Amino acid sequence: MNARVPNLDTAQVLAEVSQAWDEDLVGQLSDYIEIPAKSPAFDPDWAKSGYLDTVLERAAQWVREQKVAGLTLEIIRLPGRTPVMFFEVPATRPQAQGSQTVLMYGHLDKQPEFDGWRAGLGPWTPKYIDGKLYGRGSADDGYATYAAITAIQALKSQQVEHPRIVGLIETCEESGSPDLLPYVDALRTSMGDVGLVICLDSGAGNYDQLWLTTSLRGMAAGTLKVEILTEGIHSGDASGLVPSSFRIMRHVLDRLEDSETGRLLPKSFHCEIPPDRRAQAQATASILGEEIYKRFPWAHHDCGGSSLVALPTTLDPVEALIRRTWMPTLSVTGAEGFPALKDAGNVLRPYTAFKLSLRLPPLIDAAQAVEELKTLLEDNAPYQAKVTFEGGSASSGWNAPAITPWFEQALNDASQAHFGAPVGYIGQGGTIPLMNLLSEGFPTAQMMVCGVLGPKSNAHGPNEFLHVPYAKRLTAAVAQVIAQMP
Repeated sequence: MNARVPNLDTAQVLAEVSQAWDEDLVGQLSDYIEIPAKSPAFDPDWAKSGYLDTVLERAAQWVREQKVAGLTLEIIRLPGRTPVMFFEVPATRPQAQGSQTVLMYGHLDKQPEFDGWRAGLGPWTPKYIDGKLYGRGSADDGYATYAAITAIQALKSQQVEHPRIVGLIETCEESGSPDLLPYVDALRTSMGDVGLVICLDSGAGNYDQLWLTTSLRGMAAGTLKVEILTEGIHSGDASGLVPSSFRIMRHVLDRLEDSETGRLLPKSFHCEIPPDRRAQAQATASILGEEIYKRFPWAHHDCGGSSLVALPTTLDPVEALIRRTWMPTLSVTGAEGFPALKDAGNVLRPYTAFKLSLRLPPLIDAAQAVEELKTLLEDNAPYQAKVTFEGGSASSGWNAPAITPWFEQALNDASQAHFGAPVGYIGQGGTIPLMNLLSEGFPTAQMMVCGVLGPKSNAHGPNEFLHVPYAKRLTAAVAQVIAQMP
């Protein structure tokens, strides 16, 4: 029993949500994996293909079939926008009429396929192996709708009083949530006074305790293109006189990044790290240690009879956490202008284009960073080459509001009850555009940003999996935190 919620049997909660996962949710998510519901950024014809509508309609139908007492649901389609699901469950506490609301958030759109899936696995081929459900979107975060409703049902099963609960499930998060603000504006009155946001689209430091996300990096993405010729020329004829577009690209990127250390050079892309976040990083580092970097699939090779494993940028656990959560970092995520290796001849290519993904510290304005990035990269191009930077999605990061005593206690109680360990606090290197929007719209709300993206779950990459045993315990923990909301 939980003394803070007298009518809540936490063991029964875990048993019921575990049964739901085993008998229903794994199957529902397996069906979901099979549908290539790629986000609009990766499927411009999403409206014609109909996959986003399919996964949303299926999820809505499942929610209706659960017959949650008092639940109402609608799918909303604003003109020219990806659709959303909105559901509402009225408060059952007599004193809670007109009081604060719980907002549960998730998304159903997916990242594209990506290469490198292991034999027998694939992005649209669900496989359930040793408690892990493999397939695109399973953990990021198709499970969220199903887990949210299952958590609510666990409270209903024991007739535990709860506050008013609403849910918002979108279908363009992996594109930077460009359609979300119009829906939030349209639904603001329906949402009410939100006192707790539960966002099930984040990560976990391990699978041994509940993890609360304390910060998210922002992102500024775009395409950098260097053009030097109008068509390809025989390299034997032109090289040495015609500069390589790739070399010009390297020169331009050197303005942005120190290629030896990876540090971004513009001071405006950095910010001061709050002392409490440094203290939390130190505490988390003591829990996770070397697993902070060992969890990644490092390349290895033989050298002189010894087996060498690729290394991270730092072996210090605290610094490792800081670098992936509070330091700006450049990644090249795509390239154009290159023939496949098997087709590459002795040709000096006319242009090189890179897709850039710049992760920004939580306190840096993303829109301003894009403007600075464009000026930095385009001005004074070497050899008067044509250098253009076309900005793509841009979202500022997020730093969680101060945690209140009730919320801290509820998180610890839930983690102890369902994991046997205290809650952990961790910053995440990814971006959830919704969070800043919600923090601005509901400045007094507590933010339960958590998720199942733990070690090796590999969202966005090959072999993405949902750790089902962890998802069960997280679902139970969510139910308990809702019950403890004052």
